[in-house]
Amino acid sequence: MELRRAFRLNGFLVLGVLVLLIIAIAAEAHGLNSRADDHGGSSTLLGAGLAVTILAAVLAASGFVVVNPNQAKVIQFFGRYIGSVGESGFHWVTPLSSRRGISLRVRNFETQKLKVNDLDGNPVEIAAVVVYQVVDSYKAAFAVDDYEDFVMTQSETAVRHLATIHPYQSDDANAASLRDGAEIAGELTAELRDRTELAGIEIIEARITHLAYAPEIAQAMLVRQQAAQVVAARSRIVEGAVGMVGLALDRLADQGVVELDEERKAAMVSNLLVVLCGDRAAAPVVNAGTLYA
Repeated sequence: MELRRAFRLNGFLVLGVLVLLIIAIAAEAHGLNSRADDHGGSSTLLGAGLAVTILAAVLAASGFVVVNPNQAKVIQFFGRYIGSVGESGFHWVTPLSSRRGISLRVRNFETQKLKVNDLDGNPVEIAAVVVYQVVDSYKAAFAVDDYEDFVMTQSETAVRHLATIHPYQSDDANAASLRDGAEIAGELTAELRDRTELAGIEIIEARITHLAYAPEIAQAMLVRQQAAQVVAARSRIVEGAVGMVGLALDRLADQGVVELDEERKAAMVSNLLVVLCGDRAAAPVVNAGTLYA
């Protein structure tokens, strides 16, 4: 069923008409009392007219509704949906109708910390914040029982699904992992939009706010990460040290400072690598003899 606008009139205009109607009722009642005093009775016709006028005023008064900014009123007439009022202000709608307020404000909430196994089977804790807004008051009111609970449940489901199809971290630069914030946020937002569209909800943004290994494996994974960083740092140091050793040998040969045989070159390379790659300050041994003793 498509969203449609409910019949409405300016509330202040109808209120003015209602005030005039009340004045007319008061005047009619006064005239009826005067006739009763003069003639000792009342006119049946005037009495019926007065009753109808009072009933019309009561019915008209039941049609007033106030719509706040960023709010919509879903109008039902004896169970049938007759439209929605989204303009803020004082309105008059179909009398005897029921109205349900739906907030159109932007909302956000954070999911609970969920424990899920990632693509590699490692237990991780993950949570996300979801920003959403109601864009279809009819669907939000009638397509689901409670659209707020619906969004929360679908958000947790989407976060769980996202965690199971991606690893916590990946050594492959082309493979997305849960630590790739922008890409994961885009996937989560797109999936939530598909899940909540039937409830008239627009997902504005969804992002991961908490991501960590589960406590039972956190320490082991921390050691693994530290080892990986140490290996990466050592590889960088060795790469630089080899380049520096090669540069030193080339410069010594080009400038003719000293001529070294292969054995002495190997010894020099070994010593330079120890000095350059060691994690402690080197303690050199000064050779006071000849080059070969």
